[in-house]
Amino acid sequence: MVNKVIIVGGGWAGSAAALAARKAGCEVELFERSDMLLGTGLVGGIMRNNGRFTVTEEMLAMGGGDLFKITDDTARHKNIGFPGHKHASLYDVSTIEPAVRKALWAAGVKIHLKARVKDIVVEDCTLVKVIADVFHSNEVIEATGDAFVDVSGTAGPQNNCMKYGNGCAMCVYRCPTFGPRFSIAAKAGVKEMIGEKADGTFGAMSGSCKLHKDSLSSKIREELNTTGVCVIPVPINLQKSMSELDQKACQQYALKEFAENIVLLDTGHAKLMSAYYPLDKLRQIPGCENARFEDPYSGGIGNSMRYFGMLPRDNTLKVEGLKNVFCGGEKAGLLVGHTEAIITGTLAGHNAARCALGLEAIEIPRSLACGEGIAHVKERMQTKEGLTKKYTFSGSVLFDHMKSKNLYTTNVQQVKDNVNNANMTDFFANNLTTYCREAAATKTNQ
Repeated sequence: MVNKVIIVGGGWAGSAAALAARKAGCEVELFERSDMLLGTGLVGGIMRNNGRFTVTEEMLAMGGGDLFKITDDTARHKNIGFPGHKHASLYDVSTIEPAVRKALWAAGVKIHLKARVKDIVVEDCTLVKVIADVFHSNEVIEATGDAFVDVSGTAGPQNNCMKYGNGCAMCVYRCPTFGPRFSIAAKAGVKEMIGEKADGTFGAMSGSCKLHKDSLSSKIREELNTTGVCVIPVPINLQKSMSELDQKACQQYALKEFAENIVLLDTGHAKLMSAYYPLDKLRQIPGCENARFEDPYSGGIGNSMRYFGMLPRDNTLKVEGLKNVFCGGEKAGLLVGHTEAIITGTLAGHNAARCALGLEAIEIPRSLACGEGIAHVKERMQTKEGLTKKYTFSGSVLFDHMKSKNLYTTNVQQVKDNVNNANMTDFFANNLTTYCREAAATKTNQ
């Protein structure tokens, strides 16, 4: 019997879910509406900063760290610091997607690019099939599965960016080209949750822009290429207010240092740690006189709006109200970042495989930072105040919580010991079909 897991969404969470389900022994088909994997990972790049170091090492010890190995291998800079952040690594946005795609191919994942899921078949709260249109083609793909993972993200579509942001800024999501996100869980009748800003308005703006490195001064380029970081003081009349910084999804960067300075990181692009920056003001800053935005193209106006489509879920990441659908990434809550997407995607993909194989889903123990983070975010999102926060292991409220639980460490051996004590060493590396066959044989012999 073939057991199949269907993944809808090819960002970091979807890629992690696909690898986890394949490792567990299931066939996997992944549907991505655009022509590349990784979504915001195509323009992101920051890994291992602050508490993300700990959870990265936890996932490696648990056997679910394949994508972290790839980001390490493609890093342009390692163990760097910038305001509020320590021991970060910056992967190369120009080489990361092909590397991830090759890893999925090598694992045997069947990838459907430019294939936007448009409909589903559901019976008795159980998803049976997804139906996708292929971009600029009459082809329709129908895929039946035993379990499904909704990792379609929460950003956009354009009407949300128009209503709650500053309009479509032509970001990497490319909704005008490939269409808006599609949530299989929402289509099945699950009510999505919407995040809020502190003032009660909906959504949050993506936390950084990317500048064309060659549009900056030679001095800035040299510093970026050499150290990975360039911090440029901003004249007082050009500084952003703290209320402007609070608009960002990435609240770990809502620090006065990011108002008083332009902080640039080298990810291949010059990553500007600001949700947007009016071009006329940016070009008054020394070294940025000829600055040009790479993503979003209208980065002087705004950025993508996110957190409009989260799903109610338990700590195994099963979607409430559906029997065989799991979620990861931003669908799993107000989680910010590539690391957070990989962790939740891995757990969702693994548990989808367990569901397909007739096994009980598992939680990551709260004695580990990964498990505590997943559980804590669920708890906080049950409160009005919690819905106005954003959660990341790299800073702000989740990092503070992580430290209060004594779960933050850069001692790799200590992390391995913690994982071992939780009985989770190499847990995600196990092929569950072998376990199922052995269990069936034991039952037969009894």
